[in-house]
Amino acid sequence: MSTDDEEIRYLPYEEAVKIVSAIQEEEDIEQPNHRILTVYDQKDVELCWFDFDEVMAAVGPVSKENEKEMVSDYILHHLPDWILD
Repeated sequence: MSTDDEEIRYLPYEEAVKIVSAIQEEEDIEQPNHRILTVYDQKDVELCWFDFDEVMAAVGPVSKENEKEMVSDYILHHLPDWILD
């Protein structure tokens, strides 16, 4: 089965909120001048990461004061269920 055939399943928002302790904007070590958003759990273990530009495009234009909240909300609604594996 190719990845095109696999449907990504997301954790319920309520569960994601309990698992995630931090979302950090970081430099992608594999691509210079590229940013990622790394998601950490309560034990400071990396769970997954999101492409910064893709998340910002999905969130759309928001004010700087609302940006952090909107990005966090987007990510918490899009955490793949495989992070629990």
